[in-house]
Amino acid sequence: MTSPFTPAAPQEPVTARVFTQRFSSTPRGARLARRLAQHRLDAWGVSQGSEAYDTAAVLVAELAANAVTHGRVPDRDFEVTVRLLGRTLRVEVSDTRGERRPPAPGEPHPEAGPLAETGRGMFLVAALADRWDILDRVPVGKTVVAEVDLPR
Repeated sequence: MTSPFTPAAPQEPVTARVFTQRFSSTPRGARLARRLAQHRLDAWGVSQGSEAYDTAAVLVAELAANAVTHGRVPDRDFEVTVRLLGRTLRVEVSDTRGERRPPAPGEPHPEAGPLAETGRGMFLVAALADRWDILDRVPVGKTVVAEVDLPR
């Protein structure tokens, strides 16, 4: 099966912009990840208040919160990468807890009942992202990837 993240041959010249940073696995680290990603998007010309900017902020916030809440390993950081590659915005959040994975795209979330207080973050990711997936991270952990196609 081909992953939706298999690179396609470029159709036009592309300039890649990449921001990567490690953060402490704390709520403060998750907030900082969102703020620094927003700052970088603004520097790249993705305007504050635009749909792409707001979507990226929510994706980073949700995935970073999940890394802190469900992927935390004591004394281990999580990593956020935001890439702007042509008309695609890609958010990657990695943690070192590979055995705790969110449900794969399209699978039901066992904790997301109508009265549950948690378990809805990945529904937001699925609703906002054009594509998302969970990838194994070598040597340990996982990376949750979400991509958004930007308007022309």
